[in-house]
Amino acid sequence: MAADQPTIVATSGGFRAGRRTHLEFHRLVHHAVDLSGAHGRKPRLCYVGTASGDQRWWHADVDEAGRLAGWEVSQLNLFTMPPTDDLAGWVGEHDVVWVGGGSVANLLAVWEVHDLGGALRAAWRDGVVLGGVSAGSICWFVGGATDSFGPELRVVTNGLAFLPYGNGVHYDSEALRRPTIHAAVASGVLPETHCTDDGAGLVYLGTELAEAVSERASGGAYVVVRDESSGTPQEEPLDIRRL
Repeated sequence: MAADQPTIVATSGGFRAGRRTHLEFHRLVHHAVDLSGAHGRKPRLCYVGTASGDQRWWHADVDEAGRLAGWEVSQLNLFTMPPTDDLAGWVGEHDVVWVGGGSVANLLAVWEVHDLGGALRAAWRDGVVLGGVSAGSICWFVGGATDSFGPELRVVTNGLAFLPYGNGVHYDSEALRRPTIHAAVASGVLPETHCTDDGAGLVYLGTELAEAVSERASGGAYVVVRDESSGTPQEEPLDIRRL
């Protein structure tokens, strides 16, 4: 089975502390698996930890979370080398690709070296659900605000651009996120930008925003556009469904 059409789940969430384990997959990742159409067998999830440097200790926690969920979890490590010469074929064997957080600037640079973007685009078109948190959300868009370069946020614009929008993550938990996004949209550095509070996610079918969802009881999602007559940013909240 595969998703009915190209699907992306871009989030500021997806993990939670476990009861007996360090980590569990939260509702946003479960939702991505549901959207993949993987039923009647163990879903196959590919975890990509490039943004945090492919840390093996974290991957052990992700593997444990996968066993707890009843899924098969594979790790796409690019340090020190990819697992295969055929990245497109390897990625395409999975139901979901979930990209972790960290440095989106470093992630994009390493992915470009290995042409992982091309492999991910092929998988997306073939029905593999793409998703992720923070850096793993921004990467699918034109760009967004990041602390990849230091504590002062900067805007990157060299995202994969599968989705023709900007992306704002951790919108309610980091004070500089909102004003940085607003300034980037007002100046035209970012196009229309879609933002998530912690715990929220955005589901895209093709390149169209289909739904905003959240694994928490609070927090929302927003669209920021530039008012062409005044040159000012305009923010509108989205209706959001609690998972």
